[in-house]
Amino acid sequence: MAKGSAGKVVAIVGATGAVGEVLLRVLAERRFPVCELRALASERSVGTTVRFAGRDLPVELARGEAFDGADFVFFAATGALSKTLAPEAARRGAVAIDKSSTWRMDEGVPLVVPEVNPDALDKHRGIVACPNCTTIPFAMALEALRREAGGLGRVVVTTLQSVSGAGKPGIDELDAQIAAIARGEAPKSEVFPAQIAYNVLPLCETFRDDGYSTEEVKLCFETRKILRLPALDVAMTCIRVPVPVGHSHSMLVETPRPLAPERARAALAAFPGIRVVDDPSKNVFPTPAMSAGHDDVLVGRIRRDLGSDRLWLFVSCDNLRKGAATNAVQIAEALLAR
Repeated sequence: MAKGSAGKVVAIVGATGAVGEVLLRVLAERRFPVCELRALASERSVGTTVRFAGRDLPVELARGEAFDGADFVFFAATGALSKTLAPEAARRGAVAIDKSSTWRMDEGVPLVVPEVNPDALDKHRGIVACPNCTTIPFAMALEALRREAGGLGRVVVTTLQSVSGAGKPGIDELDAQIAAIARGEAPKSEVFPAQIAYNVLPLCETFRDDGYSTEEVKLCFETRKILRLPALDVAMTCIRVPVPVGHSHSMLVETPRPLAPERARAALAAFPGIRVVDDPSKNVFPTPAMSAGHDDVLVGRIRRDLGSDRLWLFVSCDNLRKGAATNAVQIAEALLAR
């Protein structure tokens, strides 16, 4: 990776994690103009290697000096690291693109889904926030319907979120629990508050005093910010399911001008990054397994509610790709284009 005038110096904080690994893959797949890549992580990962563009790269300590000369710094690590180091990366001249929740609701930091609100990038001051992995496909589907119907009313959504939303430890715990049950042993729960194998948990992250989980309020408030609809009425429940990769959403959407399912289907199919998968007669519909490994947001089960003019949709999306890594790389691509 010889440094050239057209190439960019890219750093990844959290390069050894689940999202970091996918970031490396997506940068290569999308041929992002990387002339130098710096793999960074916390002390416990220093000395290991990651693979990029056919080479093994040593993992170095994530610290301010590692950002000198960098053009883009992707944060795929803990919120504590991004809170400390993202401003440092910006101070040293890089654009920090953060996947944690640290900066999402900061009024001075744009929260961006490139297919929905790329113009928000014009106001960045060195830090850009990438939305939560459930928010991105949710906002994309809503924006497609809003553009067709001229607005949005109340939205009711239940998310079915894979264990990889908790990173590698979540995947490992699911695998370990399945293996333990097969051996006739009691499964151990450390990452999740209860057994996730062969089970579902009506909780993602932690409960607040009002009974909502932190994941649920992220979905609501982030969507309002991205769509610039501060009063959007969102009723939400987030559920953890025993799926390795791929988040899904069951959505009931109200619009000020009722949309026939056919019009909604056409509007969704025309929206960049969305693929309609919807043929009930052949049992064709979105699933998390179908979305895994791909960047498209899959939308199907498009039908009118039996008791109103509202529409039902079912959405699936790879939470590590479009829900995280791909969206972050698209933000960098949009910044280069602008």
